[in-house]
Amino acid sequence: MEKEEQSDVLKRNKNLKEYIEIYLLTEYNTSLNSRNSYKYDLINFARFFNKDITYLKKEDIQEYLRKERTKKAKTKAHHLTSINNFYKYLVDNNKIRINPCEDIKMPKLEKKLPVYLTEEEVNNLLDIGTSSAYDLRNKAMLELLYASGIRISELCNLEMNNLYLEDKTIKVMGKGSKERIVPINDYAIKALNDYISFGREELLGSKDSEYVFISSRHTKITRQAFFKFLKELCDKKGIKKNISPHILRHSFATHLLNNGADLRIVQELLGHSDIATTQIYTHVTNEKLEKEYEKHPLLKKEKP
Repeated sequence: MEKEEQSDVLKRNKNLKEYIEIYLLTEYNTSLNSRNSYKYDLINFARFFNKDITYLKKEDIQEYLRKERTKKAKTKAHHLTSINNFYKYLVDNNKIRINPCEDIKMPKLEKKLPVYLTEEEVNNLLDIGTSSAYDLRNKAMLELLYASGIRISELCNLEMNNLYLEDKTIKVMGKGSKERIVPINDYAIKALNDYISFGREELLGSKDSEYVFISSRHTKITRQAFFKFLKELCDKKGIKKNISPHILRHSFATHLLNNGADLRIVQELLGHSDIATTQIYTHVTNEKLEKEYEKHPLLKKEKP
């Protein structure tokens, strides 16, 4: 959507403008990506009606959800959450008396178990050469993602002063600007030291940067660039799973739980505010246990 069109939408919607520019972008305690996503949802929602959306009714919102171009339940649920939060804000600030979203049911979401790599697949993935500055950087990023379980955005935004390698920890800025200290293993520390000592300066060239991981343009690496590298590496290694940088975070959590780690500790390491988010990995481990149990010799015998 063009900036002029966005501006026109906000001119017609004084309360929406206030919500986005004052509350959502300055006071709402979540990541910048999430706030921008809510903003995008709400501007599209307001554009659909082409009028002030403050006093819409439940039926108006249901009509919007029916006519949305996307049919994905997850996307509809995200849009409804954005809209609901806006009307809750209006109620809390005495702009309206009733939230029109109150009785609208969320679309049913299919619970998908996270895709993860086996320990053998991770070992295969981490086994790469380090003959160039790019190799050293990529090796360090892979080792650190698997050692710490941090998000790809947290990895890309990692700064040099966030590294405490002698203490075997890093400081991460997570969602909602929440800091956490995460331990890392010796493999990640060695890969980081090798990259910082022999690769990072070459990638920086004559420039300077506070960020740890540097791109070919001498600036911090992007999520998109790492995703492209990871996809190419998995193709080369013969790993056919649905690949994204998040797969190493999923693998980190799953392998910890498989090896007896406490769920609360895994929650802290991942930076989840709600343990329910972490519990999805217990479903993965339970599924693995069931498959392993099916190998029991008594189960293979014919029933009497």
